[in-house]
Amino acid sequence: MAEPDLVTAAPTVRGGRADTPGGAVHELLAPRETALGGSTVVRRLLPNMGRRMVGAWCFVDHYGPDDIADEPGMQVPPHPHMGLQTVSWLHAGEVLHRDSLGSLRTVRPRELGLMTSGRAISHSEESPRPHAPLLHGAQLWVALPDAHRHREPAFEHHPDLPTVTAPGLTATVILGTLVGATSPGTTHTPLVGADLTLTAGANLRLPLDPDFEYAVLTMSGTLTVDTVPLDPGAMLYLGTGRHHLPLHADTDATFLLLGGEPFAEKLVMWWNFIGRTGEEIAQARNDWETGTRFGEVHGYDGARLDAPALPATPLKARGRVR
Repeated sequence: MAEPDLVTAAPTVRGGRADTPGGAVHELLAPRETALGGSTVVRRLLPNMGRRMVGAWCFVDHYGPDDIADEPGMQVPPHPHMGLQTVSWLHAGEVLHRDSLGSLRTVRPRELGLMTSGRAISHSEESPRPHAPLLHGAQLWVALPDAHRHREPAFEHHPDLPTVTAPGLTATVILGTLVGATSPGTTHTPLVGADLTLTAGANLRLPLDPDFEYAVLTMSGTLTVDTVPLDPGAMLYLGTGRHHLPLHADTDATFLLLGGEPFAEKLVMWWNFIGRTGEEIAQARNDWETGTRFGEVHGYDGARLDAPALPATPLKARGRVR
């Protein structure tokens, strides 16, 4: 039986990237575990060996579900950012966000916490006290293009996001546009991020933009994406040139769809900074260590993070693929 199509929105001509190798692929990205803060261990999926970006999405951490009933939960002290946007996305638990703009906001499941660092910002993230017993979510970064990376910093909190529904499917649009539904979150490159929930047995085809490259991250349950079975925590890179994405849920399942026009600019990514040269990164590190430029986060109970030492070898700008 053929999968039913969702209604496809009117196409937008974007032109794609002529210098970007394209085509539909199946590329499974292996995570590596790293400690984030407190009792939180994350599975880092981007940047990955061989794959640095998906559109402007340049960093993906998946964590949980973790039982933090008797634990401090997430405790990430004040730290700096430049040249990017951070996206906090939860399925369970809460994250208390503080930043050097004076923002203080609790982000809850399926609410968008979007911080645009621009030229410089600092923030902290922590599980509130008291907090929910489970913590499950993803932390994502979006690289800012050169025209916008020196802008003033900003923080947005959007508790109500648009949804797309079809038999067996509910999708929440985190950023960008999916099947005609557009998130209120500010974007600076053509991209999309969506959280999709499938009921067991759902079988459908999701409309995609062929100029975008895409990846999916399974948050819970098991599903099959274009013939590839995926378990929780798996991330599958799908390439470009797709008009539809076949989906089948073996159980109730949730996953993130990340996509966008392939990012043409080469980046230097180091610690919490995104720049274009090693000299920019070194200056940002010095500014953080000397207490200039990035401001202060007030109210966090603890010391801020120190920057790690710069590597001995020069930092070089790199493209989408290692």
